[in-house]
Amino acid sequence: MREESAQGEEDTGEGAKALRCLVTGASGYVGGRLVPELLAAGHEVVCLARTPAKLRDHPWAADVTVVRGDVTDAVSVGAALRGMDVAYYLVHALGSGRDFEETDRRAARTFAEQAAEAGLRRIVYLGGLTPAGVPESELSPHLRSRAEVGRVLLDAPVPAAVLRAAVVIGSGSASFEMLRYLTERLPAMVTPRWVHTPIQPIAVRDVLRYLVGCARLPAELNRTFDIGGPQVCTYREMMQRYAAVAGLRRRLIVPVPLLTPGLSSHWVGLVTPVPSSIARPLAESLRHEVVCQERDIERYLPSPPGTPVSFDRSVELALQRVQEANVATRWSSASVPGAPSDPLPTDPDWAGGSLYTDEREQLVDASSEALWQVIESIGGENGWYSLPLAWAVRGQLDRLVGGVGLRRGRRDSERLRVGDSLDFWRVEEIERGRLLRLRAEMRLPGLAWLELRSVPDARGRTVYQQRAVFHPRGLAGQAYWWGVSPFHGVVFGGMARNIAREAEKREAAAG
Repeated sequence: MREESAQGEEDTGEGAKALRCLVTGASGYVGGRLVPELLAAGHEVVCLARTPAKLRDHPWAADVTVVRGDVTDAVSVGAALRGMDVAYYLVHALGSGRDFEETDRRAARTFAEQAAEAGLRRIVYLGGLTPAGVPESELSPHLRSRAEVGRVLLDAPVPAAVLRAAVVIGSGSASFEMLRYLTERLPAMVTPRWVHTPIQPIAVRDVLRYLVGCARLPAELNRTFDIGGPQVCTYREMMQRYAAVAGLRRRLIVPVPLLTPGLSSHWVGLVTPVPSSIARPLAESLRHEVVCQERDIERYLPSPPGTPVSFDRSVELALQRVQEANVATRWSSASVPGAPSDPLPTDPDWAGGSLYTDEREQLVDASSEALWQVIESIGGENGWYSLPLAWAVRGQLDRLVGGVGLRRGRRDSERLRVGDSLDFWRVEEIERGRLLRLRAEMRLPGLAWLELRSVPDARGRTVYQQRAVFHPRGLAGQAYWWGVSPFHGVVFGGMARNIAREAEKREAAAG
């Protein structure tokens, strides 16, 4: 991965001229999948990222240029857009607090203004499909904000293509995970009224195909396009069809009018890995009929044979990816809005305030490689190697206060990369074979990190080092640390011992 302040080399290529494409939101679900598609189409790709390290371990990292910046910062956006032909605007302030609409509005205006100054040829934006005939004031706040961002970009001097999609079906998407867990875990269920709302889902591969194609739309074209799959169905029908594709028995579904989007989002949060803060805007967007009113995109980007992908086929493909543990990005790829992003203070006498630590060290009768395998596979279905019930309770408590809880799991059962979500942690740093640093994204009165290390000592042995770090916020943070510290010996001490034993067990099994 190349990290620079700006990019200005000339592209050459055979046939159609390769385009210089800026991608915002490359650490997110769609953006992380769009980048390799643009590269495969022969384009040069630059990614704008607030934290470039999050893109470091992606398979395509060495083939792109990363520009450090933020869509709300005019200077960094202007520098990133300089020399670009096309920019993909794939950022949303989903679930980021009460002022998210103003944040979205300001970011879109900044981006549009800087795109015009940079002489950009086109902006491509992926928004949400809005219901026909419904006043904007009656839309959910998030759907309303996405519509407003689309208008801001269309009103700018630079031509824009605004794609509007409803439910995106693909391995790891929030919509797919919600559908999957509701159907698999509940053979019988009471459901909100929105399960009878007509929806036009679309496979993620069709979304990507349209996004890539938009780079070469006619220069003067400035408009919205509705995109969707070949079928319109209700959410209830989607659950029944998912069950059929997955080989499950037909589900008993009883709609209950009293389940509002707010209440149903908590219901979704209880049953699925998708927290209520993410489930709520998804549920609210399904209150009204969301189907394509036009298919004009086909005039400019005709679908090849076999596309758009049917709903059943999109579910089949997504399940295949999940079963093969080959999920490129997940809904949790993007950082949780409001979660701490401060780097771990490294100065023992850090001037930022109190730092509390719990440090453990364990001699391991196994190779450093065997220990690292255990460290990198921690969390998700593999667990945390100490008091599973205590971890489960902590996860449930986090969900009750609006946090992500433990059920996000892992993107890959064995390999981690910087930026991956890992239950209620996020991978902040990996030095493969040596260090794994996790940053807490659970609801806490402070900032927390967990470091796991595999270290060879002077005698050629392997030492497991574990450090939990907490920076309290106010009196509540101080009370939290001293309230939980009596349990650290059991939780963190047991964790260190059990990780060491697991490494020794794997070493012995390997011969």
